[in-house]
Amino acid sequence: MEIGHIGLYVTDFDRMLAFYQQVFGFAVTYIARNDKRSIVFLTADPTSHHQLVLVTGRPDADQHLVNQVSFRLKTLAELRRVYKHLVDMGVGGLEPLTHGIAWSVYFPDPDGNRVEAYVDTPWYITQPHRTTIDLLASEDDIYALTEKLCRDAPGFKTMPVWSEDVAREIQPV
Repeated sequence: MEIGHIGLYVTDFDRMLAFYQQVFGFAVTYIARNDKRSIVFLTADPTSHHQLVLVTGRPDADQHLVNQVSFRLKTLAELRRVYKHLVDMGVGGLEPLTHGIAWSVYFPDPDGNRVEAYVDTPWYITQPHRTTIDLLASEDDIYALTEKLCRDAPGFKTMPVWSEDVAREIQPV
């Protein structure tokens, strides 16, 4: 099972659309605008019609109904490009870190929603875990630092071993 998509109510439709297209390279698969509501379906996966939906109609109150929206990337190089792009865009509140099981950058979108871009690592450690990292460092340095951190942390396993352990615990529905 995996999350198929997430929908967000937005206050500034065009600003949010531009932000997500610039940061993650989303393509528009459907868009409709009228006086009552605007909606857009976005994807960065050619096999998925939409991964993110933006819809007008967010309440004026400073209310965040979603803890975070997380986007799994394929490589550390891709995460580093996203991070550099966010820096170049002047996005504030960037939190580059490792959870041991992933390298991440957390940041606010223009409506203040918490967004995470992340890449899985090949290691597992007991969660929760947060260590700030420098995503502008070399990939070799990031790998070495994270591997040492993981090997020294409680619960260390390689991800394939952890996956086998979890597979035995999952009950069929």
